[in-house]
Amino acid sequence: MTPVELGVLFVFGLMVGSFLNVCIVRLPAGISIVTPPSRCPRCGTQLVWRDNIPVLSWLWLGGKCRTCRAPISGRYPMVELATGAVFLLQGVMLPGSPVEAWAMGVLLASRLVFSSLLVALLATDLETFRLPNPLTYFGIGAGVAFSLIGPPGVLESLIGAVVGAGVLLLIRAAWKFARGVDAMGLGDVKMLAMIGAFLGWPHVWVVLLLSSLVGALVGIGIAIAGRGTMQSKLPFGVFLSVAALVSSVWGQSLIDWYLGTLSL
Repeated sequence: MTPVELGVLFVFGLMVGSFLNVCIVRLPAGISIVTPPSRCPRCGTQLVWRDNIPVLSWLWLGGKCRTCRAPISGRYPMVELATGAVFLLQGVMLPGSPVEAWAMGVLLASRLVFSSLLVALLATDLETFRLPNPLTYFGIGAGVAFSLIGPPGVLESLIGAVVGAGVLLLIRAAWKFARGVDAMGLGDVKMLAMIGAFLGWPHVWVVLLLSSLVGALVGIGIAIAGRGTMQSKLPFGVFLSVAALVSSVWGQSLIDWYLGTLSL
């Protein structure tokens, strides 16, 4: 992609991130993401257009409501910047220009939708320890739909969704049988099914390995820092999101490298 195309992609990511902030706040609360229009949660003042410019409005207002001066969470610009950054990453790593090739356009569209869902799920799980069904169910459907006209192909996508859900259900059942408690929520199960639907079943194993490794390292770090124990509850959806983003960009290279070591 050209620098101009990448710049447009980054700005588009900022705008999508602004919408994701609405989803992050409203979906866990069961509130419509369409109505009412955005407003201050403290004084109820409806935001005007100049208060909704991604990142810039938050900086201009000093992170406070224009009317009542109540603090506005720094999560808003962080989500917008994160979305812009992952859009830019997907564009940089795209093997060609979407303007020149229809297939590349489909692949880019799939990766942008997937990245948006990962950002929303990461932020929501980090704040609420919840992975809203509207996001994961939509993601499963979107992943399968994109596979009808692009990679990984519909069969691999369907198998990926089944494998993603199945492996975590088995782990959950085994842990409950051994310890009598649920090792993870069903939201994680649906999220890995979504990841499998977008990336295909081989990537499920990459994501599961990377997310477990990162989760273990974070758990050890928390225990060493004295902020919890190895039994402390951690938002596994955060680790799944990071691992899935990595796998969407470099996963195939990791799979090819691993298969290459087997043939040595």
